[in-house]
Amino acid sequence: MKKVAVVMGSRSDMPVMESCLKTLREFGVPFDVKVLSAHRTIDEVISFCEKAEEEYEVIIAAAGYAAHLGGVIAAKTTLPVIGVPLDASPLKGIDSLLSIVQMPGGIPVATVTIGKAGAKNAAVLAVEIMAIKYPELREKLKSYREEMKKKVLEG
Repeated sequence: MKKVAVVMGSRSDMPVMESCLKTLREFGVPFDVKVLSAHRTIDEVISFCEKAEEEYEVIIAAAGYAAHLGGVIAAKTTLPVIGVPLDASPLKGIDSLLSIVQMPGGIPVATVTIGKAGAKNAAVLAVEIMAIKYPELREKLKSYREEMKKKVLEG
């Protein structure tokens, strides 16, 4: 099984993205974490993209403010990219959400909700994408959903 790449624009994003990493671990999905900025380390982002298809099946890109990281990665690879908007600015993540979701036709970035819930959902979506190829992940997803259901019903 190839890995998921979890890329964030700054080390300060790690507390939010921890829910993503925890969820990937729970599903047994291998991952790498990278800190790359679409604006401050563009050469490194491009280099990452050029090699990404060798190692990864899905890329999760978390960023705040202008949040161009996911879009730049999506423009340079054909792998699925999931964008996580972060609440890093005075606009409380709305700027990031709009930057990630407003991609031009033909270069999609799947976008989840702002913050920790979005980070967790990005991991679950990555697992769902990979479950197309790996039936064992599909079974884990079914169990995961059943556990969520039980928790709601048990109250």
